[in-house]
Amino acid sequence: MPVSSWTILCDFDGTISVEDVIDSLLDRFGRPGWEVLEQDWRAGRIGSRECMAGQVALLQMSRAELDEHLREMWIDHAFPAFVARARELGVSIRVVSDGLDVAIRQILERYGLDDLPLAANHLAPATPPQQWQLTSPFQADGCRSGTCKCACVAQARSGGAKTLLIGDGASDFCAADRVDFVFAKHRLIEHCRAAGIPYVPITGFEDALELLPQLLDGSLLDRPAVPATAALV
Repeated sequence: MPVSSWTILCDFDGTISVEDVIDSLLDRFGRPGWEVLEQDWRAGRIGSRECMAGQVALLQMSRAELDEHLREMWIDHAFPAFVARARELGVSIRVVSDGLDVAIRQILERYGLDDLPLAANHLAPATPPQQWQLTSPFQADGCRSGTCKCACVAQARSGGAKTLLIGDGASDFCAADRVDFVFAKHRLIEHCRAAGIPYVPITGFEDALELLPQLLDGSLLDRPAVPATAALV
């Protein structure tokens, strides 16, 4: 199979980025009440879209404060090399995130990567000043997430491409069930192991950079399943 028959869908917060951007903004600029929304989301009482919209409405910051904060956000040091290698091999990459488009674009711009296709929630100024609002242009009917990653997978597969998901947490669980292979970090490792999803655990994009050619030539797909004990390391 030619390498160009693969498409990569990559999460941002905690996967490309070193830390979760929205969590860092809430810690610094969030007014009281965002923690309750977080608890409701973790308990399953609300979806991530409702949670995020409510939390964003509680942010109190100027655009200058937002920009200054985002300059302190970093990405995995090996991600630019991974993107360059994927492009060299003719493999497309799309960032699919339940995070904030403005933040993702601004952070990636520092690395010359803001041209990557992006599906994410839209952050916009609101009234009064220093208030913000969230819209979700990539939501889907029946999905409680702001960005429906399953719809992104379906779109990628519609052209006949195989799909690789790179992710780390709960927002990636549903999409992981629908792709052909997963490079998994953190909580996504256990989900893939428990659900029998073809995957390999990674600690970051140094691992992904090494594994990508093996995925494309098929040798990675022929490996035995990762034992449970290894998956949890």
